[in-house]
Amino acid sequence: MTRETGILSDNAIKALHDQGAIVPERDFDKDQIQPASLDLRLGTKAFRIRASFLPGKGNKVSGKLERFQLHELDLTKGAILETGCVYLVPLLERLTLPKDVEASANPKSSTGRLDIFTRVIVDESQAFDQIPAGYRGPLYLEISPSTFPVVVRTGSRLSQIRFRKGQTVLGDKELLDLHDAETLVATASPNIHNGGIGLSIDLSGDENGLVGYRGKRHTGLVDVDKKAAHRILDFWEPIYNHGSRDLVLDPDEFYILVSNEAVHVPPLYAAEMVPFDPLVGEFRVHYAGFFDPGFGHVHAGGEGARGVLEVRSHEVPFILEHGQLVGRLVYEHMMERPAMLYGSGMGSNYQAQGLKLSKHFKS
Repeated sequence: MTRETGILSDNAIKALHDQGAIVPERDFDKDQIQPASLDLRLGTKAFRIRASFLPGKGNKVSGKLERFQLHELDLTKGAILETGCVYLVPLLERLTLPKDVEASANPKSSTGRLDIFTRVIVDESQAFDQIPAGYRGPLYLEISPSTFPVVVRTGSRLSQIRFRKGQTVLGDKELLDLHDAETLVATASPNIHNGGIGLSIDLSGDENGLVGYRGKRHTGLVDVDKKAAHRILDFWEPIYNHGSRDLVLDPDEFYILVSNEAVHVPPLYAAEMVPFDPLVGEFRVHYAGFFDPGFGHVHAGGEGARGVLEVRSHEVPFILEHGQLVGRLVYEHMMERPAMLYGSGMGSNYQAQGLKLSKHFKS
């Protein structure tokens, strides 16, 4: 069954490519198309820029880049992106979207867990990570490593893009009905409000009392393309529960924590976490990467998959307590069931996860 509106599946993304709506400079990588999104790849050059910017209506990114760039880096052999700096990278993919297809972008899960801040911009854009229906032109990725300096190269995949037609988001009544039928989050009393379902924090710890991790300062380099290449303790300070199920977030420190509830995304739906809700406190909680169809789905090997969260406090210390509401999941309809669900033999790194750092660190 195919809906008239919804998120485009992997087969539909392939069709967009075949129709010339997605134009890559080189062939797609074999695993580049995900169940409900497409990974985006860095091009051959990166430009360090004075500050982040949006081109605005009537302006091309290339014109603003000429004004704001400081120097150019060659990515063909790899380059280091330093913390505290802002870079802009033309991507290998460009778009010629149909008039009824729009898109949005999000950092990949591994990108967020490294505290690499990324946002896609396009010509004439007035908002980050939003690509209007019918857009024709290049894609650029703004990159700003916040905790660790990183090595990237042409073809590195830090961001992903979702394509959609029409109204896709479930309302409160639809969410409640779907939760009753499918158990979207593992709780008997879901907090459903303003088109989102609440997610809370787990500060009880695992069997060893491990609650999460805090990023260290002044570390070595992380190579974004190498799996299991780095020792955890060289980059992270483990945080344990010593009898009190709360945690003081220090300003401008980066934490990896985990949701209290397991998350389930049924095959005909996709989800995304609202990155910051000012109603829950002066801190930012985000789940980088989209929740793809099949995340946490038992038949895709994901029973009990929890959301690993990137957390940063703003301005003042903030006390988080176990079970505190920290964010909301927004669910969207898929136009059709993907050919491949998240975790179903596709090498997904975070299916059936609990508290887990990015794939770059040794277990």
